Amino acid sequence: MAAEAAAPTRIDGLQAPHGGKLVNLQVPESEWDAVIKTANKTMEASDRNACDIELLSVGAFSPLTGFMNQPDYDGVVQDMRLTNGLLFGIPVVLDTNSTDIAVGDKVLVTYKGQNIAVVTIESKWTPNKPVECVKVYGTSSLEHPAVQMVAMERGKFYMGGKVQGLALPTRVFPCASPAEVRAALPKDTDVLAFQCRNPIHRAHYELFIRALDAPNAGPGAVCLVHPTCGPTQDDDIPGVVRFHTYEVLKNEVANPRLRWAYLPYSMHMAGPREAIQHMIIRKNYGCTHFIIGRDMAGCKSSISGEDFYGAYDAQELATANAPELGMQTVPSLNIAYTKEKGYVTADVAEKENLTKLNLSGTKFRQMLRAGEEIPEWFAFKSVVKVLRDELVNASN
Repeated sequence: MAAEAAAPTRIDGLQAPHGGKLVNLQVPESEWDAVIKTANKTMEASDRNACDIELLSVGAFSPLTGFMNQPDYDGVVQDMRLTNGLLFGIPVVLDTNSTDIAVGDKVLVTYKGQNIAVVTIESKWTPNKPVECVKVYGTSSLEHPAVQMVAMERGKFYMGGKVQGLALPTRVFPCASPAEVRAALPKDTDVLAFQCRNPIHRAHYELFIRALDAPNAGPGAVCLVHPTCGPTQDDDIPGVVRFHTYEVLKNEVANPRLRWAYLPYSMHMAGPREAIQHMIIRKNYGCTHFIIGRDMAGCKSSISGEDFYGAYDAQELATANAPELGMQTVPSLNIAYTKEKGYVTADVAEKENLTKLNLSGTKFRQMLRAGEEIPEWFAFKSVVKVLRDELVNASN
């Protein structure tokens, strides 16, 4: 069942940001040089750091005004709460191995030749990483991709402090800010968010199109298709390729009830906690509803292949917290493609004894590599062409 939530609090006809105000940490370009001159240390950001700095700068992580200091970090790890009492799913911290950076320093953060921020270091500590992982990811096993990231990629120390945003990282995919997305949304209208990190095939499209007619979606509702294009799992399709699949699909369907934007977010594959994080981010982008499917942001053991989370864990946590966030969840329907009636809900297929057609992801990839014809009921031709072109380019 969809969550029963209070009507979202609106400001000027749009969903209110988390905490009531959309944060903007970007320094006007005319002031960049003066801000840079205040820095006494420099560090290079990782891909994940750069995503976090961009999302902090543009207000996607509102109400945060910088990287979390230890009290906020501890509260989010233990209870999903900032010190001001607001919900937050996953800690946002700046990591380092440097012993030279100290509290009080102003650190110029660079990324691939760009000056992206100056961070005033207000706190620095050695985190209890096993506790963080158990609380946030539900496990301390290195078989979980985010535990590997925390243990093997992140530095020994965490730092918190105010961020002054400079140049946004140059990306091959344009990432509209929350303010820019909000400016393009219809007012006094429900906005459903669809999160994904893989190319959209026919079944995905059916899911978010049908969600627009969910019982708790108002008349004229629109859907913000908002894929993450930052770092994900090692075996995922590269962000630039996914971006091209979304662009060709956007042009192919040309659906006036859809809005498209891209999110420079670094996936944690944290299941239930990540569902909360995504809801907060999409709230800041102006969404009132969040479409959530089975095993959202789930992952499997790198050794046994077993799931770390139950199929509905993320749905249940999101639904339980939706009222406090002033949002509503829209659980994805279980749909199937049938020979007789095309896409229908699974219960209809079962009740009417319809012939279901299936194509596994593994089989799809095999057919893609072999140059075989992909059934149009499974994938859009435009998306298939982008994926095939990428295979050709990768092999040359």
